[in-house]
Amino acid sequence: MEDFLRACHTTVKESGAEELAGKMCLAHVSLLQRSNPDNAAHHLTIEHLFGILLHTQDMRPLLALAAGFNFDLVAKDQPVPIDVHQALGNVALEISEVTVETHRAMADGRVDQIERARIMREIVEAEKALDVLKASLKAA
Repeated sequence: MEDFLRACHTTVKESGAEELAGKMCLAHVSLLQRSNPDNAAHHLTIEHLFGILLHTQDMRPLLALAAGFNFDLVAKDQPVPIDVHQALGNVALEISEVTVETHRAMADGRVDQIERARIMREIVEAEKALDVLKASLKAA
């Protein structure tokens, strides 16, 4: 918890508390006090945290929070939207490749390590195609 609170305060100080507070509709002194873990009356809300992350794009507080619960946070590249019909066709193709690879692997009644790796690669490709379809639908 200490690392998380320190990361929040450091982010506020390093990103210019006065400008950041203005974007968050707060007085800069109030933001500094709320984020300061050494201030006994500090009270940083989830809305404040969201504002800090949104306006600074500094993810140190989020990384510290995730690390506090033994998680790693990894940024995900956003897929580029394409024509919805093309995206849907790509999904169908990738799903069929997963199906074909799985059926090949199961022909002898078991899945060995090499077959498992091939299937997993096809699943990853299908997931990427689904991500592109999602992005394409959002952009449509």
